[in-house]
Amino acid sequence: MKRFAFVAAAGLLAACNLLYAPAAQAQSKNEQQIRALEDNFILAVKARDLDAIMKMYVPGNELFVFDISPPRQYVGFDAYRKDWKAFLDMAKGPVHAEISDLSITTDGKLAYSHSMQHLSFTTADSSPFEFNARVTDCYRKVDGKWLVTVESVSVPVDMATGKADMASKP
Repeated sequence: MKRFAFVAAAGLLAACNLLYAPAAQAQSKNEQQIRALEDNFILAVKARDLDAIMKMYVPGNELFVFDISPPRQYVGFDAYRKDWKAFLDMAKGPVHAEISDLSITTDGKLAYSHSMQHLSFTTADSSPFEFNARVTDCYRKVDGKWLVTVESVSVPVDMATGKADMASKP
């Protein structure tokens, strides 16, 4: 009887592993695709390649972004593209960009991530500019490709002074 119970339990465990493995592999594949998207985004920022940057975002008016620069929000691909162009026009020479603490959660055709992103460059008037931003992205799988549909970029605010903490550290 003990042997039957052991064999039955082992069989149930094996069946559960078979059912879970495809879901885990799919999740892993989706996470890998989003990581690749984020890595390509960082490379595009470093290259100051506006078209490559915008490949990360869903086209049309579905895109919604809270960015650190005014206005309060950007609705649509074209509006956010103008924001990115203005940002890239501020920089003279190379842009240093890196992403850290990237955490990704996927579920079917929807996913979200949060990360820290560090950017630094020299402005057109030769002043150094550097900041750390908190970024939360919501993705949707469109025609088999992950794209950002909602993005929130922020920096902490010192409540005593009302000023942004552009060099925020954990």
